[in-house]
Amino acid sequence: MSPHLPSTLRQHLSALRMLLTLTVVTGIAYPLAVTGVGQLAFEHQADGSLVEDHGTPVASSLLGQNFALPKKNPDDASEALRPAPEWFQPRPSAADAGKGAGPYDPTSSGASNLGPNNPRLVTTIAERRAAVAAFDGVGPASVPADALTASGSGLDPDISPAYAYQQVNRVAKTRGLPAGRVRKLVTDHLRGRDLGFLGQERVNVIELNHDLGRLG
Repeated sequence: MSPHLPSTLRQHLSALRMLLTLTVVTGIAYPLAVTGVGQLAFEHQADGSLVEDHGTPVASSLLGQNFALPKKNPDDASEALRPAPEWFQPRPSAADAGKGAGPYDPTSSGASNLGPNNPRLVTTIAERRAAVAAFDGVGPASVPADALTASGSGLDPDISPAYAYQQVNRVAKTRGLPAGRVRKLVTDHLRGRDLGFLGQERVNVIELNHDLGRLG
């Protein structure tokens, strides 16, 4: 750089060169490198962990969704969705924008933000406990916690092994399948703790129901 240029101009030119360099490195080279590594080493995850049916994407194993019966009146946004007995049900979801999509609305991820002593939450849990117990044909005291409370994101695709096994008899009876066969399917979908010590054992409902559909 010419020593005859004013110091202020030299500083501005140096800043401009740094801006251009960092733009190329962090805005172009780095994203391309990360994308390339992701596609080469983790193609399935990089593409959204999609679940496909005969080559057609039908869901993502990262996002929970409803497994419900069709509405009696599709145009009635206030009509509550009814769980379909032939499918394993996910945990409750507070992600509902109130526009008719119901729980697990991906445009409204979030929790209820209700404290453990909030009367509304206490009432909701009691209602869910009674409904889940009747739906699965079990005693109210045996209903696991994740069948009663929503996740922080409202889009959690996983449930506890206890909740998955609780639903086996209802799913098997509705589909006319041997309970042992359905139970084995749940066992095959058990995931242990990450790295052996992080998180809890879980069952991905999206993947479980996808394979359940293949049983008949």
